[in-house]
Order: sequence, then C-alpha cells, then structure tokens
Amino acid sequence: MNFDWPYFWSQLLTPSGAFLSGLGLTVLMAVSAQILGSVLGLFIAFARLSPGKPFSFAAAAYVWIVRGTPLLVQIVFIYTALAAANIVRFNDITVGPIVFPGNVQAGIVALAINEAAYMAEIFRAGIMAVDKGQVEAAKALGLSRVMVMRHVVLPQAFRIVLLPIGNQFNIMLKNTTLVSVIGVSEMLLVTQTINSATFRTFELYSVLGLYFLLLTSLWTLAMAWVERKLSPKRDPMPARLLPQGRA
Repeated sequence: MNFDWPYFWSQLLTPSGAFLSGLGLTVLMAVSAQILGSVLGLFIAFARLSPGKPFSFAAAAYVWIVRGTPLLVQIVFIYTALAAANIVRFNDITVGPIVFPGNVQAGIVALAINEAAYMAEIFRAGIMAVDKGQVEAAKALGLSRVMVMRHVVLPQAFRIVLLPIGNQFNIMLKNTTLVSVIGVSEMLLVTQTINSATFRTFELYSVLGLYFLLLTSLWTLAMAWVERKLSPKRDPMPARLLPQGRA
C-alpha cells in the first residue's frame, strides 16, 4: 500500500476551504435537525400519552412508520418523490446574501422527521418515569393538568432524558452523511469530489473518519461533563462518624 503521509497530514491539518465548508454544513444540519426533531418529538410524545384515542393512534402510527423505514429512503422520498408528485418542492431560498439550497432544506426536514420518532419515545419514557405520586400531589394542590406537566413533570423528565438526547445527537452527526445522496455538499460529498480529482482514496477517507471521530468525541466529552454536573453529590461522612485517628 502506497500511503501518502505528506498528503494525509496536509489534508488533516490544513483542509481545503470546500472541506471546511462541508464541516460547517454538517454541524449546522445536525444542530438544526436535532432541535426541530426534539420539538416535534415532544409534541408526538404528548399525543401518544393523550387520553384521546385518535391522537394516540396517529402518534403511534407515525413512530411505527418512521422507525420502520430506512432514513436514506425517507431522505430521497422527501426530496425527490414529493417533488415528482407535485406535493412539495424544495426551492432555494435567498435571504439577503445567504442562499439556502432546496436540497439542504429537504435534508434538514428529513433528518428532523426521522429524529422526531426516536425523540418521541425518549420523551415518553422520561415522562412516564416521573413518580406518579408527585403528579397526584400536585393535582391535590389544585394545579391544572397543564400546570402539572409544566412545573412538575417536564423539569424532571428533561433531567432524565438529557443524556439520551446527547446520544441521539451523536447519531445525528453521523447520519448527516446520508444527505449526500441528494447532492448536499457536506463532508462526505466534498471528500468524494476531492477524491475524484486526486484518487487519494485511502488518505481522504481516513481524514474524513478522523474528523467525524473528533466531532463525536468532543460531544461525548461535553455530555460526560453534563453527567457529572447532574449526578447527585454525596455528602462527606461527618467527622464524628469517622474512626478515631481519621477525623
């Protein structure tokens, strides 16, 4: 194997502007889709827990369909199939000097729709994990159903689901590579374009893998810090309870 170390290090330490642009787009799409998916997933979780059968059934069907079909198929369906059927067409949007390409919009929507199904189950589990005794006590104090959810259930549920949400974002970062199939110039597609001109396949994809490893590792460290902050602190043993000579 003829591995070009100088080329590898140059691409790793001084990546091209196109690659950095792809890196920024990867992070932007992951963050945007995660936020949208989390908000939508919360409403779907409420629907699943709703006493109204139509809402509960519709939410359960949504989760079943989205989680039961490949994300890649969903991306192509939303961008290509909907446009072919004249249902939804994602056109470029220009806001001042900034242009939001249609395929980027479709990629974010597809990732968010897929993420919402998983976030719905995470939120539902978090809400159901809250002690029902606290809910009954809040209702006994005269709080409405909405107030109980807002002031009692959700604060505790969010604490429970924070770490699973962090894990989902790590998955989201890696799932952004799938939008390359609709021509979004994120890191994978940029790497493929550079490779088609240089034929340094092993070196380029090694760099790509290391950049994704860096992104996910940094996020894992951030979540580990959050976990330490959320973990209950144990009070030190009072001096009077320590064995003699160790107080």
